[in-house]
Amino acid sequence: MKINLSFKEHDSHEAVEKEVARGAAKLDKLLKSYDGDLVQLHGAFEKQSRRVEYSFSTSVALPTGTFHAVGTAADARACVRLAFADLVRQVKKHQEKLRHDYEWKRKRPRGFATAD
Repeated sequence: MKINLSFKEHDSHEAVEKEVARGAAKLDKLLKSYDGDLVQLHGAFEKQSRRVEYSFSTSVALPTGTFHAVGTAADARACVRLAFADLVRQVKKHQEKLRHDYEWKRKRPRGFATAD
């Protein structure tokens, strides 16, 4: 997986980079079937100037689609976690559609209550 990060008005990169590495490892587990060179992760981290708030916007480009997520929180690491949680959710849903899971779901028989 190719990772490209950009920082805007932020001093300490270490905590954010560690959290991005953790999120990228989770995504890497989900995207084993894709070639590593074809998966690209772009992220932009910025601190809001008027508020004490951080924003992390990220996108993953796959051969079958592109997904975007934005995490906003008061803590720098929390916004990265929120963005990656949204990305993981989107990738799982995309993989379910590619596998046609909706066609394989069995309809459960409806249990009727007996009248006594």
